[in-house]
Amino acid sequence: MNAIHVLVDQPWVNQPWVARLGWTLVHFLWQGILIAIIYAAARKALRQSQPRYGLACVALVMLIAAPVVTFRVLAPDKSVAANPYLGKVPASSAAAASTANSPTDATVITHYVRRDSLMPWVVALWFVGAMVFWLRLTGGWLIAARMRRISVRNAPADWQRTLDRIKARIGISHPVQLLVSALVQAPTVIGWLRPIVLMPVGALAGLPAEHVEMLLAHELAHIRRHDYLVNVFQSIAEALLFYHPAVWWISGHIRAEREICCDDIAVAVGGDAFTYACALADLASRRPAFMNAALAANGGSLPERIGRLLNQPVRRASPRSGAGVVAAILLGLGALGVLAQSQPARKVFEAVTIKPNELGGGHSHSHSSDGRWNASMTTKSLIETAFGIKPFQLEGGPGWLDESNYDFVATTGDSTELTTRNLQPYLQSLLTDRFHLVYHRTQKEFSVYALMAARGGPKLTPSAGDEKGEGTNSNGNNGIIHMTGRYLTMASFANYLASELDRPVLDRTGIQGRYDVKLDFSASETVTTLPSIFSALQEQMGLRLEATKGPVEILVIDSVDKPSAN
Repeated sequence: MNAIHVLVDQPWVNQPWVARLGWTLVHFLWQGILIAIIYAAARKALRQSQPRYGLACVALVMLIAAPVVTFRVLAPDKSVAANPYLGKVPASSAAAASTANSPTDATVITHYVRRDSLMPWVVALWFVGAMVFWLRLTGGWLIAARMRRISVRNAPADWQRTLDRIKARIGISHPVQLLVSALVQAPTVIGWLRPIVLMPVGALAGLPAEHVEMLLAHELAHIRRHDYLVNVFQSIAEALLFYHPAVWWISGHIRAEREICCDDIAVAVGGDAFTYACALADLASRRPAFMNAALAANGGSLPERIGRLLNQPVRRASPRSGAGVVAAILLGLGALGVLAQSQPARKVFEAVTIKPNELGGGHSHSHSSDGRWNASMTTKSLIETAFGIKPFQLEGGPGWLDESNYDFVATTGDSTELTTRNLQPYLQSLLTDRFHLVYHRTQKEFSVYALMAARGGPKLTPSAGDEKGEGTNSNGNNGIIHMTGRYLTMASFANYLASELDRPVLDRTGIQGRYDVKLDFSASETVTTLPSIFSALQEQMGLRLEATKGPVEILVIDSVDKPSAN
């Protein structure tokens, strides 16, 4: 209370606008209730989420507009001496009242003067509360800004392409970057003009591909609808009008309906409500600390959202009833358990032949066509291929993992196109069934390189487009490497550099678009006819690599056996 005493002792409390602001805040109590009643009545007539969302946004705008209009209405006229509570009183009457001699007149005047004398306290209390919420809001913005660059790395190039494909289907034309973050527990969108999508560590590799695609569609729906900007407006409204329950009630409806609207877009893009419900349940089951209240990431009850997708509405528990809250949580967990048992079947090869290669280890090749995969590689290379990781991201395991090759011939029994991403679930099942692989994931702070624009700016050739998609080719001998790439993003190029440097490379260029690249460099200190990869990047592409620290996902082998018999 000392801070409030200090505020009311300041000279500004005698300014006319203080009483006006105080009465504005008081009048908003009944105005907010009236707007909430009108909103509740109109909401009952609507059944679709999008109209309900629009209605809630209009109601929030009205809540913001009401104090502004009231403050202007209470502005005194120059020819009027007015009390904001009484309305406008002619100057002659005010003068007469000031010279009143009767006790009754003096009592009335004193009564209203005392009411006005309370307004500095009202304004001071409101100001302190608003400052607390503004500090909270500012802290949230600063954290969001840090999340763009702290403990993040580029998502694999295949997933960035998937995001771009979904983005085109939803109707987003501007660039959106996909990053993997150690700071989020659920897919998250940050930014409006330059939005990014953050995925939790392990989600891209640990969740089924179709689940990840629908979760990405949900986040892209937020971007298309400009929800980030609306959320900023909500946060400002909550900070200014924090003392009125109607503001929080209507703002909560906006957040809940927003999630449902994005759920509908994700289902429209993916075409399968059940798969999306499974994706929500699967994501939640991998976030145990987040499940203590069974709530979705950005508003709305997760059991209610899943129940709605399955046409089995979950009744909302009364906030006054502790038993009701417990029942809702148990019901949500039960729904998650049912869905967990309904996950799509593992992708397993119909037939697999594995034979030791007589040439030993040290060489590797892989070829896939529709429904067929042929390869010769070590078990270590097989694990790296199956999980899409680099050698430095694999730890543990016996010494024989990298000693000898196995020849693989596998068929799916159909004409499945075995692209790298489609092949990985089959290889993971193969490792589980035939090699009895047991593993866990962790994260370590690693020495990494940050790919950045060099002084003078980048020297890049924009790609004219390629129907074959992006790709890289690297060849050479005697320590000289000639690398070419087509239709590459900077994130894809960073992944290529990581394979050459055996160290993670993070894209920090901020450069959007796709480019055709060519890089000639020396991979050996004894070869001086060409520059090193570091010098070649600066001279030929206007880019540079800066050593730094960053989080890297690690796959740790707990146990693995040599393959079982055919």
